[in-house]
Amino acid sequence: MEKDLGNYRKSYEKSELLLKDTPENPLELFRSWFNEIDAHFPEDETNAMTISTIGLNGFPKSRVVLLKRYTYEGFIFFTNYESEKGQAIQMNPKVCLSFFWAGAERQIIIKGKAEKIADNLSDGYFESRPRGSQLGAIVSKQSAILEDRDVLESKLIALEKEFEGKEIPRPEFWGGFIIKPVEIEFWQGRPNRLHDRIHYKLDENYFWIKNRLAP
Repeated sequence: MEKDLGNYRKSYEKSELLLKDTPENPLELFRSWFNEIDAHFPEDETNAMTISTIGLNGFPKSRVVLLKRYTYEGFIFFTNYESEKGQAIQMNPKVCLSFFWAGAERQIIIKGKAEKIADNLSDGYFESRPRGSQLGAIVSKQSAILEDRDVLESKLIALEKEFEGKEIPRPEFWGGFIIKPVEIEFWQGRPNRLHDRIHYKLDENYFWIKNRLAP
């Protein structure tokens, strides 16, 4: 099977990103871009991000997860701590996040270190989830080999009966990670592949140093 994609072309012309227009703290620019995408591109899942980890087998792996909260400290998402992803993060907490918003011709790439958030914060988010999602987190032994889907459905039915009329507690193996950034790059598509790239790096005194990078 072979297909030549060499003549696939698109000219990026929607916006620009100039160093003089960027704030000193990249989290402010992240918030601005995120709000713009959320407001003007409702068809996109704005909080969908790719997280890349180094797996237990030494290979990198990327997958899409959902950002659930961001602060000046970092970016929070939730997962099964015993999953392939969760184990990889706990073995090597250096990860990379990336957002790609095609409608705005923008990317954000974030390098950082992940750590578990406090149990009470994971409890609070778990309690806010729909009951179906709560039960789903318990039912699925994420990343394990599954004989067939009927196994999941049967477990779900059994748990629905077990917790009927009761609160569903957060399982200990499920919770949040926060990724604390050390580098953030903002990418704005431009014509002739001369894209704008503004890169921030945290120095040893915890100040952000920013530069323009060649496309």
